[in-house]
Amino acid sequence: MKMIFIKKTNILQLLTLTLVLGSCNLKNKEGILSDSKLPKDTLPHMEPATKKLPRLTTQYINSKKNAIEHFYNRNWPNNSMNGSFLVAQNGQIIFEKYEGMANFRDERPITATTPLHLASVSKVLTATAVLKLIDAKKIGLDQKVNSILRTFPFPEVTVKMLLNHRSGMRNYAYFTDKKDGVWDRHNILSNKDIINLMATKDIGLEARTNTRFAYCNTNYAVLALVIEKATGLSYKKAMERMIFKPLGMNHTFVFDYEKNKDTIVPSYKGNKVEIGKDYLDAIYGDKNIYSTPRDLLKFDLARNAPGFLSPNLLKLVYTPFSNERKGEKNYGLGIRMINWETGQNFYFHNGWWHGNTSSYVTLLKEHVTIIALSNKFTTKTYQVRKLAPLFGDYPFKLGKDEKEE
Repeated sequence: MKMIFIKKTNILQLLTLTLVLGSCNLKNKEGILSDSKLPKDTLPHMEPATKKLPRLTTQYINSKKNAIEHFYNRNWPNNSMNGSFLVAQNGQIIFEKYEGMANFRDERPITATTPLHLASVSKVLTATAVLKLIDAKKIGLDQKVNSILRTFPFPEVTVKMLLNHRSGMRNYAYFTDKKDGVWDRHNILSNKDIINLMATKDIGLEARTNTRFAYCNTNYAVLALVIEKATGLSYKKAMERMIFKPLGMNHTFVFDYEKNKDTIVPSYKGNKVEIGKDYLDAIYGDKNIYSTPRDLLKFDLARNAPGFLSPNLLKLVYTPFSNERKGEKNYGLGIRMINWETGQNFYFHNGWWHGNTSSYVTLLKEHVTIIALSNKFTTKTYQVRKLAPLFGDYPFKLGKDEKEE
């Protein structure tokens, strides 16, 4: 009996060792289990960046900081910025500034922890969740959307075509705004309403599927429903579990119309007149994520860390998919891009919703993150791309005072 007990113990130890060694083989170089190897019932999620990038010298930081400050003062003279702004390299913050009011009524100032509406920069985060689900084989990049969402009315549209804006669908803001009985604008529109309307109100495609690029918020409102179907969670919960909580994005959340409409940071016209909510404000996926530059820095570092996605899928993220017309501007999977003939590539996304404007710039080769958010309408938010030449060979023009000293 003793010998049998020893043999059973040895077998148990061998099995345990085999499982441990097997699981190690499924991990990448950073010790993270790859999405495709996750157990079937496990939700993929972002991992914080662990790779240590070289520390910037004080001299280097100061030279960049001075140039950025010149740009800031020219772009937003007399401290006219109403929002938040950050520039970082290798994960180190070189320059950040928080100015203006989160709420002009109670004179609550904007700080580093004030979440502002990301507008269409939310699409980058929505796309990231979808890409993680694709990598984990929960859904397919070329899977037909109507195989996931049964009432989706356009049989040729795939997940990829939603991501790269080649579905041909119409913008929900336009087809619900007409006075033809499609939608009563006294009622709040939901993501599910959008699909139901397209399926029942004879709302056809604007263009034949996969024939041209047409930036359209409907694509990302539908992608949010794809996330919900694939995860069995609300979009809000899925984003929390897959991205926000794992990355420690403690000041980032998905706007809930009923719960947050009276408490979130409002947006304003350029003359400080508050802009109220309307019937489109409950739609998520294309917008409605609130965040801070520091949280978005964590997100950007994680997106650009080894192991974020499998190499083949990651390559597709930065592939220009719409080449019917010659030009430098294009769109990948949830990211805008400018591809110059010199071979240099610039990746970014801008946003605008009500009085909120946003800009997210990620310089991949130089490990630079640039974030600008504003809740008082201005197009100056989009000018932050002009800082790219401080870090690499990007053909944007800088003023003479903004060049490195």
